[in-house]
Amino acid sequence: MRRTLPVIRVVVVWVATALTLLLLSAILTDVHVKTFGAALVAAALIGLINAFVWPFIIRVALPLTVLTLGIGVIVLNGIVVLLVAELEPGLTVESLSSGILVALVLTIVNTALTTLFAIDDDDFWYRNVVRRQAQRVAKPVRTEVPGLFFLEIDGLAHDVLARAMRDGNAPTLSRWLREGSHRLTRWETDWSSQTGACQAGLLHGDNDDMPAFRWWEKDRGKAIVTNHPRDAMELERRHSNGRGLLFSNGASRANILSGDAPHSLLTMSTAMRRDRPGRIGQDYFAYFANPYNVLRTAALVAREILSERWAAIQQRRRGVEPRVHRSTLYALMRAWATIIQRDLQVEAVIADMYAGLPVAYTTFLAYDEVAHHSGIERADTLATLRAVDRQIGRIAAARAGAPRPYQLVVLSDHGQSQGATFLDRYGTSLEDLVREAAAAPVAAGAHPDEAIGYLGASLTEASSGASRMAGLVRRTARRRTVDGAVQLEKPDRDAEGDEPPEVVAMASGCLGLISFPREPGRMTVERLEEHYPQVLPALRDHPGIGFVLVRSERHGALVVGAGGVNFLDEDRVEGDDPLAPFGPNAARHVKRTDRFPHCADLMVNSTYWHNLDEVSAFEELVGSHGGMGGTQSFPFLLHPLELELSDAELVGAEAVHRELRRWLVQLGHPEYAEE
Repeated sequence: MRRTLPVIRVVVVWVATALTLLLLSAILTDVHVKTFGAALVAAALIGLINAFVWPFIIRVALPLTVLTLGIGVIVLNGIVVLLVAELEPGLTVESLSSGILVALVLTIVNTALTTLFAIDDDDFWYRNVVRRQAQRVAKPVRTEVPGLFFLEIDGLAHDVLARAMRDGNAPTLSRWLREGSHRLTRWETDWSSQTGACQAGLLHGDNDDMPAFRWWEKDRGKAIVTNHPRDAMELERRHSNGRGLLFSNGASRANILSGDAPHSLLTMSTAMRRDRPGRIGQDYFAYFANPYNVLRTAALVAREILSERWAAIQQRRRGVEPRVHRSTLYALMRAWATIIQRDLQVEAVIADMYAGLPVAYTTFLAYDEVAHHSGIERADTLATLRAVDRQIGRIAAARAGAPRPYQLVVLSDHGQSQGATFLDRYGTSLEDLVREAAAAPVAAGAHPDEAIGYLGASLTEASSGASRMAGLVRRTARRRTVDGAVQLEKPDRDAEGDEPPEVVAMASGCLGLISFPREPGRMTVERLEEHYPQVLPALRDHPGIGFVLVRSERHGALVVGAGGVNFLDEDRVEGDDPLAPFGPNAARHVKRTDRFPHCADLMVNSTYWHNLDEVSAFEELVGSHGGMGGTQSFPFLLHPLELELSDAELVGAEAVHRELRRWLVQLGHPEYAEE
């Protein structure tokens, strides 16, 4: 049966393609098919050209394809249909636009069939096209030394994954656990439970002085925003020693930082580099090698946008709380994260396997993006998780054709916690609260969607080559280019000007950062009482704020809450300990952040409501992370049994990095031994 199954697949797709051509002939005025026999011949020719001619076409057209963001492939698909019409007299297609439309409809039908009958049509392309390209470019050498690939599901908490596996929403990962090949382990993040700091720790073993996702730096007179390419490049410069987790011929795919990988794609810290080796678009070859990928992605994007709009309508109709407004722009950004970026990175990772790379790290943004706006375990969020789980299954299956054995580690960098936003709960934002208490203008840092940041980075990456086409992309995007990077979100005008703003309020989920840029050094309690006496009491006594970190000239680091004060440096508490609801390691995390040179003057963590397991984000997000409280601080490691963890406590991303390096050494990569 296994031997006949591929034949059955080919026949089903062939007949369906022929029937679709007949249907289009009946509907469209400039597409004509004379007989069913002619339709069968045309369908066969389309399949043969795509199988044997397309790989040579795409090798030549790859730079143009990448720099036109796939539009070139759409045109090429239409040309293939026109070519078939010339070869088969029984098929007439009168224009290029009609050829493109025919190709699109055939792709939709093909996608529906592969989904309905659980056919993985991509096997052919990986075995016969992508593998040959890898052999031609990378020249892999067969070896029995295993490679190690890290597949990160951004924002997925340990407890959420455990329930998803129990309930059938992560069947691939659940099967690994039930079959006994993998073990699920929980670890704990630092105070800043967000991708920038966590990936700096995981990939570079150093996330010191990264207090949040975005923060104000007084010494530079400007903000750092982790998912801006120039800022990500600066952060990697600060934290890299040149020997990150991927430094030895590794690949970084869709991450914030690169781990010093020689090969990178959709990575924030390398998006602006113009000295990257290789032919432009080479890392995209696996995606564009399949002639239907772009059109299939377009169809899936349309479906995802409709699905998102329907889910938003259903939440409003049912009165689901908490919820936030979900715009049409967000639907587009969600489609980028859940479909386009996902497809690109999966194809790149599989190509990395066929190239025999020893190590790679990729971040699936999809779950995190949807959970932010829908909720951490809502129906459409779990559907997104199932889709990511399926892609991990595809990567696992591709190992069979690789030139070396591979081990897969699935992990998350942080979790998310849910709750109504600060603005929804109290009718005022953190910025407004500070503005009123300080009686001064407050610059509020922009809160761009993460998917917008990645889309901007991909455009920056496409424009960063030295070729004429890259220059064309740069000129086209110049109105959206800031400091050499394409920035699609609205610039933060409040923080611009010759003189720094008087007060800045920035947010990373349920973590708020208040800075006074004109005050040299850290603003102390004593200076606050002198210049802004109402600010600390307003924050301390607000029911939506769990605690505030501030320094005192006399007592050092103070954690202030409505019912008491924790004198961190003096190891004593007056009244109720404001850190008690946040776990046994809370004081350790806060004390570490207090030592950061760029710690904000006031670090504000939202309240954590145990009875509802909720926090209150200072951004308009249902699911959030960045501070402490709930599942946001507890991500997971799903690792092969033979890769055992040491007895060291898994607290902080730097501790996890040491385990990942040790695993690489255990598998036969001695260059990763600690120096």
